[in-house]
Amino acid sequence: MPFLVGGVIGVPIGAELLRWASPGDLRLAVGAILVLFSLWNLFRPSLASMARAGIVADGAVGIVNGIIGGSTGLAGIAAVIWCSLRGWPPAEQRAVFQPSGVAVFAMSALWLGGAGMIGGDTLILFLIGLPALALGTWAGLQLFGKLDDQAFRRIVLVLLLISGASLLVLGR
Repeated sequence: MPFLVGGVIGVPIGAELLRWASPGDLRLAVGAILVLFSLWNLFRPSLASMARAGIVADGAVGIVNGIIGGSTGLAGIAAVIWCSLRGWPPAEQRAVFQPSGVAVFAMSALWLGGAGMIGGDTLILFLIGLPALALGTWAGLQLFGKLDDQAFRRIVLVLLLISGASLLVLGR
């Protein structure tokens, strides 16, 4: 619940960032953070756990998740990173970042749509991306439960690295 409440607070902030911040700069900043986080954790796997963080920290991450989702469309990235830092097992991570990511996506679409910030070209790109989304969802469902915690962690970090690198390449 703190991730969802935080998302409700963060999405309008993130959407409003788009009114004055350069989208290219936002992509570069988020991309750099993702690349650095992923590389750090891939090469230094014994990072101290944040397992004892509480509900306030979870809510703060929810706000960051909403800001990133509302401004870049990458809803769920902050929750994925936070769940990894918390050291939660894959099932618990999935139970947190999937619903909070979907909620932030929906809130972002409603906020941006209501503000007239989504054009026809964006809707076409969304429709073009739906098959890839469906394929990725299917692949994830097929793999879930078949990987040990370490393999799951590495796959998540590699996917975050790819996401960050793509933002850096396409950032400007």
